[in-house]
Amino acid sequence: MGRPRRHSRGHRPLKPVEAVEALFRRAAQAQRLGGYAEAVDLYREVLRRRPGLAIAEENLCLALLGAGDLTEGFARYDIRFTRELGRVPRPGLSFPEWRGEPLAGRSILVWMEQGFGDQIMLGRFVPVLAAGGAAVSILAPPPLTRLFRSLPARVIEASGEMQIPRHDFWIMPGSIPSRLGVSEATLPKAAYLPGAPGGRGAGVAWRGDPRHPTNAARSLTPEHRGALEALPGAISLLPEDTGAADFEATAEIIRGLERVITVDTSLAHLAGAMGKPTWVLLSAENCCWRWQGARDDSPWYPSLRLFRQQTPGDWGPVMDAVRGALAQEGA
Repeated sequence: MGRPRRHSRGHRPLKPVEAVEALFRRAAQAQRLGGYAEAVDLYREVLRRRPGLAIAEENLCLALLGAGDLTEGFARYDIRFTRELGRVPRPGLSFPEWRGEPLAGRSILVWMEQGFGDQIMLGRFVPVLAAGGAAVSILAPPPLTRLFRSLPARVIEASGEMQIPRHDFWIMPGSIPSRLGVSEATLPKAAYLPGAPGGRGAGVAWRGDPRHPTNAARSLTPEHRGALEALPGAISLLPEDTGAADFEATAEIIRGLERVITVDTSLAHLAGAMGKPTWVLLSAENCCWRWQGARDDSPWYPSLRLFRQQTPGDWGPVMDAVRGALAQEGA
């Protein structure tokens, strides 16, 4: 008889829990670096082995959106109301949440959620609701109140003691796409905030909101901040430099510019919603799902062009590409 076989060290079979953890780590790494399609497949396998695993369900939702599957991604997006970390609160209102019922002749209140960029991006659906015959109201924080008055909706400023009139329905903006069954093909793409063609100079922004958890990764280093601000005709769009009191004041500046060049922050959404040519500088790691992966355009805003890091943290080639694109346009 031969000797009994032994498992060599380093090749011990993984226990089921360990195998799922390994799959999850691979999925999270792929997602972190923009490999959304791979991440989707891996998360589905994780969930096949561990049904109902909350963090995998949430990550799958965002990976689907990053992969361009807006239909399934937004169908899962209500998970933000139940997740453990960063849970989005829902309002306790006396009238019902909209679940997709016909809106002709009905009233609907669009609540507010998440950051300014999210609210601007999702503001595109207000005209869609109004076109369906709804009387739309939108709750807006003070920095967005004047900007949103151009939308076909009554704007209620969220400050102090608010009086919320009764409506037939309420809805969170991030839930509207699923109620409408939006896909990338049917996503409203036309500019929906007042803009102006032409202009002179480039409005620039080198950083996002310092409170954002990935702000360090998405913001330029001091060296590359200087390179951005040294571009021909560059003027800062950061409110501490312009003195702008709200987004409408910044929009007034943008209307007079030729283009905007910014990192991933709310200014990209503002300029894109206005239809202004906008170049967005994106980090390679922890880039937001809405910019998807391996593309230089955006389904959300046709006027955007995306410049991506190839190596995490390395903004040098990104700035070289921006300077090259400007030189090509000027040739």
